[in-house]
Amino acid sequence: MTGNTQRAAIVTGASRGIGAAVAERLAHDGFGVAVNYASGATAAEERWCARSRRPAAGPWPRGPTSATPRPCGRCSTMWRPRSGGVDVLVNNAGVMPLATIADTDDATFDRLIAINLRGTFNTLREAARRVRPGGRIINFSSSQSALLMPTYGVYAATKAAVEALTHVLSRELRGRNVTVNASVAWTDRDPALPRGQDTGDSRPPGQARATRASRAA
Repeated sequence: MTGNTQRAAIVTGASRGIGAAVAERLAHDGFGVAVNYASGATAAEERWCARSRRPAAGPWPRGPTSATPRPCGRCSTMWRPRSGGVDVLVNNAGVMPLATIADTDDATFDRLIAINLRGTFNTLREAARRVRPGGRIINFSSSQSALLMPTYGVYAATKAAVEALTHVLSRELRGRNVTVNASVAWTDRDPALPRGQDTGDSRPPGQARATRASRAA
């Protein structure tokens, strides 16, 4: 990568909350950012269309959910940006419908698997082939993968699977100078979290709870 080539990033779940904040920070730091989201299209368009009219490096491609193979597996606008490659992937897209295991229906189970797990797998598969040397892959997990509280069963299972994929991919990319990390963050500003929900996190609102990291060196 030459000094004249703009660094490129892909952020899933970037219509609002943590994903939007991550995408904005990357754009502020000079990355061209491809944003991707499962819902909140209106919010995403309002946020990113306004930014894309600025002369700064803001986001350029936008796309639908990462759950289906086509948008994140074969979409050239997402994986072959104008910079010629991808340097950062942030997997933030996720949904969190809560129900006991006994009350979880097939549609809810399938939606959690499709967005939280299959969507992450799709982007990781492409990143394993396309992220440039020196790149960064970050997957957002959840404290529920360890806390295992009632009604979080399927959600916690998807996040535990994301952490497993993170550790395995870090080993598979060893020797390519690419870091692969799982981050567990919680903020009172994230609309994905139900109001008043006890997360078991004793840290102040807005502060990251923990980071689980693996490095492929």
